[in-house]
Amino acid sequence: MNKILIIIQREFLSRVQKKTFLLSTILLPLFIFGFYALIIYFSVKSEDNLKIAIADQGQQISNKLQSDPSLNFIQVDQADAAALQQQLNEKKFDGYIIIPANYNAEKGDTLVYASNSNVGLMTKEKIERRINAAFEKNRLKNLLAPGVTLAQVDSAKSSVNLKVAKGGEKSGSTGFAYALGFICGILIYMVLFIYGSMVMRGVMEEKTNRIAEVMVSSVKPFQLMLGKIIGIGAVGLVQFLIWGVLIFALQALVPVFFPGAMEVAAQHSNDLPNMNGNTKQVEMIRQVMQNLNSVNIGLIVFCFFFYFLGGYLLYSSLFAAVGSAVNEDPQDAQSLMLPITMPIIFSFVIMTQAINKPDGALALFGSLFPLSSPIVMMARLPYGVPAWQLALSFVLLILGFIFTAWLAARIYRVGILMYGKKPTWKELWKWAFAKI
Repeated sequence: MNKILIIIQREFLSRVQKKTFLLSTILLPLFIFGFYALIIYFSVKSEDNLKIAIADQGQQISNKLQSDPSLNFIQVDQADAAALQQQLNEKKFDGYIIIPANYNAEKGDTLVYASNSNVGLMTKEKIERRINAAFEKNRLKNLLAPGVTLAQVDSAKSSVNLKVAKGGEKSGSTGFAYALGFICGILIYMVLFIYGSMVMRGVMEEKTNRIAEVMVSSVKPFQLMLGKIIGIGAVGLVQFLIWGVLIFALQALVPVFFPGAMEVAAQHSNDLPNMNGNTKQVEMIRQVMQNLNSVNIGLIVFCFFFYFLGGYLLYSSLFAAVGSAVNEDPQDAQSLMLPITMPIIFSFVIMTQAINKPDGALALFGSLFPLSSPIVMMARLPYGVPAWQLALSFVLLILGFIFTAWLAARIYRVGILMYGKKPTWKELWKWAFAKI
């Protein structure tokens, strides 16, 4: 046991004391923050602020189009396309639309937005929504009974926010559970790839440098493999905790550097259509806090670290076995990695199905099967998972790790001292089950 602790200490300290560890630990959150800040910056600065001339020859919708600073419709009396193009070239407006007098806006009818610059898809859809809404109001007005106004019809509209209460428990937002489940699943997916590959590279380096030969003269191959896996796992856990703290701290600074960020986010929220900017911000914050209270955050955090460690230990054992089998040729490692990486990729695919149908048969299988449960179960957790399924998933993951560690150790003890022979899966099978 002392030898394993010594190896863990060596693996941990040799990595955290490197400059690359410090740089990657600090620079990655800064990179994410910078990327996030750029998105917000361009969101704030790239508002269209278009001025669109409407030549409504039949006076059907010109006074019903909704204008705001980002999309300002102005009525013009000029209906000649050449004259409007001349004014467009003189930059009196950014574009113009001619609506013929007999235009009925039937399904399939089109209008032309003339402009001297390209128009993005979102802007095009925004203009279409405003025009369609104006025509709908026009038609609705003709259908109203005498004495009934459009304002009265608008006030009669309702906006029901449907929340799901599963088994009479506390209700929550499905959209919030979807987002939280996806984020947790994708984080575990990244962890398995990043730190599993780190274990494999570490084993390959020691083998090619012949350091492993010296070390196995003092410790058993299983102790060497286990110490390396736990040591690198500890590095990953510390790095992940630092990233989490830094990212949350930097995100708290976003409103300081970008005061209009919350307002922009509120304006783009489709769930809060009938509120002004400040009211939307308050309502968004209230909804976020309400959604956080609707999920068991403590359970999710505990399960995240459990599946983080469980998934890492399970897959890193297999990555270590592959690292011990290959020689200096990286092509050998890539061919042997494929059967290990495929379950991770399939887990991601199942996760995308699980967040849409969390109680489906595929989601249940994926959340119990040890090779996919670290990713799929994290995607299901925000929706609520029965206790027996969670307990069974824990047990199966632990058993899965024990089996893969046993299997990897038998391959590792032979492969770490095997040189000059290109490994195949047939060879690995012999090493795993040979009586030595």
